[in-house]
Amino acid sequence: MIAMGIFFMCIFVILELVSTNLRHVQRLQKPSVDIGSLASELSLTNKLEEGGDSGNFGSLYPGVSWSREIKIVGTNGLFQVDFTVLDGSAGGRQPVQSTLSIFLYRPESSMGISSGLLR
Repeated sequence: MIAMGIFFMCIFVILELVSTNLRHVQRLQKPSVDIGSLASELSLTNKLEEGGDSGNFGSLYPGVSWSREIKIVGTNGLFQVDFTVLDGSAGGRQPVQSTLSIFLYRPESSMGISSGLLR
């Protein structure tokens, strides 16, 4: 009776380890979003405007959304862009949020009202 109790305890521990390892493998197989791809896409533009924008990645990354905020930080055309990616497809876990800030120099862009200049 004691031997069977120890045997079943060991079996349940092994099953729990297998279950945990399978969850970790599934998490590793899911491709993670490269937030730098948003920055590289925006860097191809010659002109920027202050403001915000948002979207999602469609079927490439289902359940993942992004947003960006563009602010002018200098009167010479220097912009700060703050990206946020929210991965809500965590499957019961808390959503994962990633952020990235970059600076882009775009002197051809029209300056916004908040900078005090209009070009």
